[in-house]
Amino acid sequence: MGCGTSVSTETQDKVVEKDNSVKAPNPALTMKAAVLIQRWYRRYMARLEMRRRYTWNIFQSIEYAGEQDQLQLSSFFSFMLDNFTQLNGNGPDLISQLLDPVVNPWLDRETCFNMIPVPESYTGPRLSFPLSVSDTNALLNGFKEQQTLHARYVLQLLYEAKKLLKQMPNIIHLSTSYTTEITICGDLHGRLDDLLLIFYKNGLPSAETPYVFNGDFVDRGKKSVEVVMLLFAYLLLYPDYMHLNRGNHEDHIMNLRYGFTKEVMQKYKAHGREILQLFQDVFSLLPIATVIDGKILIVHGGISDQTDLDFLGSIERNKVKSALRFPRRSLGQLDIGQCCRQMKGIRSTDSSCASSSCSHSKNQRTQNQRKRRCFPSRQDSAVSTSSSSSSSSSSSSSLCSPRTPSHLTPRQCPSFPSSPHAISVLQVPFLDSLSSVGPPSPPQHEREWKQIVDILWSDPKTQEGCSPNTFRGGGCYFGPDVTQRLLLQHGLQLLIRSHECKQEGYELCHGGQVITIFSASNYYEEGSNRGAYIKVGRELVPRFYQYQVSRTTRKLTLTQRVRAAEGSALRALKEKLFSHRSELMSGFQQYDQNNKGCVSVSEWTLVLEAVLRLDLPWRTLRPHLARLTPDGSVEYQSCFEDMGPGNSLPQVTPNLAETLFRYRTDIEIIFNIIDKDHSGLISIEEFRHTWRLFTAHLGVDIDDRAIDDLARSIDFNKDGSIDFTEFLEAFRVVHKLDKDQHVNGR
Repeated sequence: MGCGTSVSTETQDKVVEKDNSVKAPNPALTMKAAVLIQRWYRRYMARLEMRRRYTWNIFQSIEYAGEQDQLQLSSFFSFMLDNFTQLNGNGPDLISQLLDPVVNPWLDRETCFNMIPVPESYTGPRLSFPLSVSDTNALLNGFKEQQTLHARYVLQLLYEAKKLLKQMPNIIHLSTSYTTEITICGDLHGRLDDLLLIFYKNGLPSAETPYVFNGDFVDRGKKSVEVVMLLFAYLLLYPDYMHLNRGNHEDHIMNLRYGFTKEVMQKYKAHGREILQLFQDVFSLLPIATVIDGKILIVHGGISDQTDLDFLGSIERNKVKSALRFPRRSLGQLDIGQCCRQMKGIRSTDSSCASSSCSHSKNQRTQNQRKRRCFPSRQDSAVSTSSSSSSSSSSSSSLCSPRTPSHLTPRQCPSFPSSPHAISVLQVPFLDSLSSVGPPSPPQHEREWKQIVDILWSDPKTQEGCSPNTFRGGGCYFGPDVTQRLLLQHGLQLLIRSHECKQEGYELCHGGQVITIFSASNYYEEGSNRGAYIKVGRELVPRFYQYQVSRTTRKLTLTQRVRAAEGSALRALKEKLFSHRSELMSGFQQYDQNNKGCVSVSEWTLVLEAVLRLDLPWRTLRPHLARLTPDGSVEYQSCFEDMGPGNSLPQVTPNLAETLFRYRTDIEIIFNIIDKDHSGLISIEEFRHTWRLFTAHLGVDIDDRAIDDLARSIDFNKDGSIDFTEFLEAFRVVHKLDKDQHVNGR
C-alpha cells in the first residue's frame, strides 16, 4: 500500500514538472488562427452555396425548356388538326386520335372490367368494391412489395373514381371544424417512396387525418401508376377526407413526353389503351381548386389578373381534356397575315407584353377580354434564335413571331400548304398566345380554357402585375398586387400552390400570402431537394414538415451531395450544347473573323445566351464548359470535346444527325402517336409520315432522299419495319468518358 502510494506521488510530480515546461499559447496567435479558420470556412461554404445555386438553375432551366418544347409541339398539332386537311397527303389523320380520341363504347359499359379474367396465378392485391380498409391496406402492402395491380382492378378502380368525381364541384370547400388538422401535399410525380413516407410520418388518410393532394401525381417518376392508384383508392374509401386537385401533368398530352403513357403501356400491354383513355376522363374530372374555411385557396399553379373563382365554379371542367389543346378556332378568325406583316420588322432580345388590368366583382362576372400574351417560339434549326417584342392592350392581342437577335441571321421557314396566308411554321399559335383580331369577347369555351390554363400553369413573381410566363411557355407570372387583389376580392388570407420544385420543399413569397409546397424529394438528382407537406389547423397557421427519401444520401457529406448533383446538371447542360452545335459554331465564327478558334468570354456568353435561351450564369459556368487560352480567350471548340454521338450511322448527314439529337423527344412523341399498337415497330412509310409531321413542326428543310437513306440504314434486318427504340438509341448524346469506359469494359 505504502509503496504504491509513493510511486503514484512520484508520477504526479513528474507530470506537474512537464506541464510547467510547456509554454502557454499566445492569445493573439490563437485569435489569429481562429479568424483564419473562420474565413476559410466561410469562403468554402460560400463557394459550395454558389455551386448549389447554379446547379439548381441548370436543372430548372432545362426542365422549363422541355415544357416549352411540349407546349409548342402540342400547339402545332392543334393548329394543324383544326386548320389543314392534309400535310403532304398525311396530316390530321395521324394526330386526330391523340387530340380528339374516339370514345371507346366498351368503356361506357358498366361491367366492362368484368370481362377481364384474373388468373389464379396472379399474386398481387385483389380488390372488392366498394373498397374497405382491408382493400387499401392490401394495395399499400402490394405496392411496397413491388407488385403490379391487375388490369381488371385498375379499370374498375378508375371507373368508380370517375363516377364519384362526376358528382364533385369544381371547387371543394373544406372546414377545420370537423377535424383537428388538414394535411396539404404538393407534387409527387410518380415518387411512391415519398408518398409512403408521408403516410408513415403523418398517418394514413382517414377521418382523423384528412389530406389535400395538389396535383401532378404522375410523370417523371417510375411509380406513377402506383401513386395514382393509391390516391384514387383512398378517395373512394374516404371521399369526405381525401381530396385531389388537378395539376398540369394530369393531362394526356403531357403524359406522352414525361413518361406516364409509356409506363402504362409497359405495365399493361393488353389493356393499356383502354386504361389510358379512362385515365384521360378521370383526370379531366378532377376538381381544380380547394378552399379551407373560406380563407385558404389551394390551386396547383397559380392565378392571373383575370382569375374569377365564381366563373371557375360554374364551368364544365371535364370539357378541358388537355390544357395544351387550344379550343377550336378557324383561320377565318385569325388575321395571321396582317399580324405577321406588323411583326416582321420588330426585333429585340426579349419577348414582352404589357400586362392588362381588370376589375373584379365577387357577385358579378366580368366579360372583359383577357389579353393574349406572347411567348418565345421554338428555335429555328439554323443559327437564328429569334426574339420579338410586342405589346397589347386589354382589348387587342398579338401573335408571337420568331425571335431573332440582331447579330444572327434569320432563315425563312416554308409556309403551310393550303394556308390562306403565307405564314411561317414557327408562327403557329402557342399555348395562350393566339393572335386575336376577331370578336372582342372570347367564346365561352375559350374563356373557360384560359381560366384553367392560368390555374394549372402560372407562377408567382416578385414584380408587380401580370406578365407572360415565358420561362415555361404557358400561363402567366403574377405579382404581389395580383395576389392581394384576388384575396381581398374573395375574403381569403392565403394562397397555397405547388408546380415548382423548391430546395427546402416549400417557399413563401408575396409577403407570406403565397406558399409553394413540393412533396417530391430528390426531384432532379439524389440529394437535390427535400420534400415537404403542410398541416393547417383551426387557427389557419401553416406548419411545415420536411423529409428526404434516400438510401444513400445520409452516407454522403454535404460536399459529396453537391458534387454529385453538380456533375449531373453539367452533363445535362453539355448535352444541350452538343445538340445545338452547328448553331453555336456559326455564332462563334461570326465573332471569330480570323478563324483562330477563339472568342472573348463576353462574346462566348452572348452566343450561348442567344442560341440556348437559358437564363444561366455562363461566366461562372465557363470553367466547367470550355478552356481558356493563355491570353484569356475561350477555345469554343472545347465546349464539345466531352460529348459525342451514340451509335453513328454513316448514311446520316451531320446536319440531319444534329437535328435528330436535338429533337429526339419530340420525334418519340410523334412516333408514339403513329405506333397505335405500341409494338415499338413502325413501317418505313410510317417513318416517312413521322418525318413529315416533324419537319413541318420545325420548319426544317430536309431532302426526301436523305430521309429514305436514313430509313433504309436503320432497317437493320431489312424486313420493312423500323425498331424505333434502336433508332432513338442511335441518336443519343453520349459522354465520351462513359463511352470509353463502356468499350474498355467489353
